[in-house]
Amino acid sequence: MTTSDALRAYLKIVAGSGVPVYYRDAARALALEPPQTIRQLALMLEQLIEEDAAAGVPLIASLVIGRQRDGLPAPGYFAKARAVGVYHGATSGPQARAFHAEQLRRAVAFWSEPG
Repeated sequence: MTTSDALRAYLKIVAGSGVPVYYRDAARALALEPPQTIRQLALMLEQLIEEDAAAGVPLIASLVIGRQRDGLPAPGYFAKARAVGVYHGATSGPQARAFHAEQLRRAVAFWSEPG
């Protein structure tokens, strides 16, 4: 199992709870080692965004949020979502909040289902 596969498996469990997780907590759950544990996690999340966008499913990466971002993911989440063509707005503000809220709602519903 790759680290990205482990992250996806972990986020499916998070989806089942219906409550997003902070970057730091996700990095700890995966036992990522320094240096740059959050950067390692961000790269894995970007890979998951690419995979989910290609598959046409809700972004499981929506389940990871930043403590300093008032419940939003880091700007890189929005930049990657733009790069893969599923989002067309800014990295913060009302449009970003609405996009994330919808993706989070859809991700919880989709990824917490059995199988």
